[in-house]
Amino acid sequence: MSRTENGDAEDGDDETSFKRSRMFARGFSLFNIAQVDNYSPPEIPRLTESERIARAEAFIAALQVPIVVGGDMAYYQPSTDTVHLPPFERFKDAVSHASVSIHEHAHASGAPHRLARDLTGRFGSFAYAMDEAIAELTASFVLADLGLACEPRPDHAAYLASWIEVLKSDPRAIFTAASKAQQAADWMHSMQPSRSQEAA
Repeated sequence: MSRTENGDAEDGDDETSFKRSRMFARGFSLFNIAQVDNYSPPEIPRLTESERIARAEAFIAALQVPIVVGGDMAYYQPSTDTVHLPPFERFKDAVSHASVSIHEHAHASGAPHRLARDLTGRFGSFAYAMDEAIAELTASFVLADLGLACEPRPDHAAYLASWIEVLKSDPRAIFTAASKAQQAADWMHSMQPSRSQEAA
């Protein structure tokens, strides 16, 4: 007997011959660190902002997606597999530049030769809005991993408006977006050199 990746029996298999896995909720007690007596958290080394920005630039370079600098718009061009960014001086600061670059690289992660993310089947005309949601979530995940925080921008409101339309038509869309964003973030991390490669 064989199973598909999600545990379902393949055609012709006897579904009664194995038990399906079931999900169930568990409760856990959580405490804020301030509620724990006689505990001091270990010191976590923190990089300076300039070191974090340099780390973000190296992180983006390791993704190996060609970047074209120029113009006044940021976007990913699927036909040429290139990320287009305005000149650095057009951004408010280095963190904003990194944020936009990671957002556009998140779009690039969906290319057929990378994660092959095709949302048209399930989301139809909302596929663009879903990919924007995925890119924004990916950027937030990766920026948090890199220790960077970006201020909200006015265009975030426009993104949210389009996501609300998607959620009205499919309430579970946010779970799909988060899952796809995690896949994109994982792909970005997988492109980074290992410690042994860095030492060589």
